[in-house]
Amino acid sequence: MEITGRIIQLLPLQTGQGKNGVWKKQDFVIETEGQYPKKVCISAWGDKVSEQMLVVGKEVNVSFDIESREFNGRWYTDVRAWKVEEAGGAPVEPYYAAPQQSSTPAANKNAAPEFLITAEDSKDDLPF
Repeated sequence: MEITGRIIQLLPLQTGQGKNGVWKKQDFVIETEGQYPKKVCISAWGDKVSEQMLVVGKEVNVSFDIESREFNGRWYTDVRAWKVEEAGGAPVEPYYAAPQQSSTPAANKNAAPEFLITAEDSKDDLPF
């Protein structure tokens, strides 16, 4: 799965020692754009933790997997990033872009419509 959004928060870096060696985990929160923006907390593990890529305010594309597991009768869900990349060269600043001026002239509200409705068109011509 993939999601695009702006990084709005970096949680503290977590590190530890396991049987396979040292590990590190970075949780970060991104906010999607649109009419109803969503906030999603995503985990990056190991070499996916990049200080250059995980910067507050940066627009990123995140490829991720969702996994749930049960422990003592409760279910826990992880959103784990497997690739983080900068979104399509979009500028990182400012947080909200200013409205752009349109270079096309405004449509004439009194202009004639581009189509005409005839009496034949108003018949019920449904095939059933």
